[in-house]
Amino acid sequence: MDYRWDESLETGHERIDEQHKQLFNSLISIIEASRQGYGNNEIIRTLDFLGEYTIMHFKTEEDLQKKFDYPDYLIHKKSHDDFKLTIKELTYDLKKKGPGKELIDTVVKTIGDWLITHIKGSDIEMATYLKSKGVLSAPSLPTD
Repeated sequence: MDYRWDESLETGHERIDEQHKQLFNSLISIIEASRQGYGNNEIIRTLDFLGEYTIMHFKTEEDLQKKFDYPDYLIHKKSHDDFKLTIKELTYDLKKKGPGKELIDTVVKTIGDWLITHIKGSDIEMATYLKSKGVLSAPSLPTD
């Protein structure tokens, strides 16, 4: 499967869409680092960045949801929390076993499939709700 950003993943919220694009760019970086043989350190560094960026991105979404009383906040947050744990486990496996092709393929598929499913499902639903509240662009996001 191709894990590149496309218009079907747009939520219509500028900051959220930009953050989603960055998540996909990080995933592509892992794929490219593996293909070009950059080695363990580069792949693990990129996965660590992806994990940290994911935490920041989830905070952005969750702050928005709380600010605008999103009715499915707890379900959405649980999905985020579960995924953060998945990334930690994948990172641990890579650090312990090294980034062999099979493990890299598992990392990419796990993260890529989750992102696509989550964005096209939960995030689009959240964005629809936020649009109904008049929240369409980055300036409406909390800054802290």
